[in-house]
Amino acid sequence: MPIRLATNYIEREARNRSLGAAGELFALNYERARLIHGGQERLAARIEHTSKVRGDYAGYDILSFDVSGAERLVEVKTTKYGAETPFFVSRNEVSTSEREAGFYHVYRLHSFRRSPKLFTLPGAISTSCQLSPASFLALPR
Repeated sequence: MPIRLATNYIEREARNRSLGAAGELFALNYERARLIHGGQERLAARIEHTSKVRGDYAGYDILSFDVSGAERLVEVKTTKYGAETPFFVSRNEVSTSEREAGFYHVYRLHSFRRSPKLFTLPGAISTSCQLSPASFLALPR
């Protein structure tokens, strides 16, 4: 019987972080190009990589703008797999999307390693996605 190697969770986490960071940079460049193409170079210069500047606790990754000047809160979810691949969202991301539904957008990047494609899910995540509980926080007694 072959020996099954244990999953290297540290390596998996590093790969996931690397993919997520690459997706966020892709989305930042997309946002800049979208605003510049819309004649809003001034707004493009004000885009903030929130997850880098403020940390992962804001409930979104990028603060951008619509061409009208309204804020656009962008949460980026990246996969190397297809468009229908499920993704994880945090409780904070869900609550931020509910509270800021008029400004919130999930950018779903898929097929990222081969040929990146993007679609958006505007508004509250609970409206655009079917949510299923996926994890629990366990604190030893």
